[in-house]
Amino acid sequence: MITLKGSKIYLRALEPEDLEFVYAVENNEAIWEVSNTQTPYSRFLIRQYLENVHQDIYEAKQLRLGICKNDSFDAIGLIDLFDFDPKNKRAGVGIIIQDENDRHSGYGKEALGLVIDYAFNQLQLHQLYANISTENSASLSLFTTFGFEKIGVKKDWNFTRNRFHDEALLQLIKK
Repeated sequence: MITLKGSKIYLRALEPEDLEFVYAVENNEAIWEVSNTQTPYSRFLIRQYLENVHQDIYEAKQLRLGICKNDSFDAIGLIDLFDFDPKNKRAGVGIIIQDENDRHSGYGKEALGLVIDYAFNQLQLHQLYANISTENSASLSLFTTFGFEKIGVKKDWNFTRNRFHDEALLQLIKK
């Protein structure tokens, strides 16, 4: 699909072969605070998820895509559209690049750009939003690069590492 291909990466639907990658991402405690995860996921649950990933975004209300380098089938990250609301033409967006060595290489930026284009032009959404810790300067910078505006801060929103953290709400409205 040409819509989901960039100069460095492409986005693809998840496959059963992605079980171990998704398992590693979902069980990486270092990123649990980003996804508000509190408990590990079993391979069984992830296998069930992957068996149902064929559902259309209108049915599942979410779309999770693997981020892959152009020369590989192996995913290096995930990008999600979630809380898909076709009536109000909006969705949330989240992204993770698993390996720290692949971060700050432009892969996330290209993936986010592709998903924004897909959401606005293929799904005909009017707006996207993201919830990002106010301490996550890399993600805040990434999203604001695309015109996402911080429209509010949820004070003491998430409790991690034995203290409360603020979370910014960012919004991008299609021009």
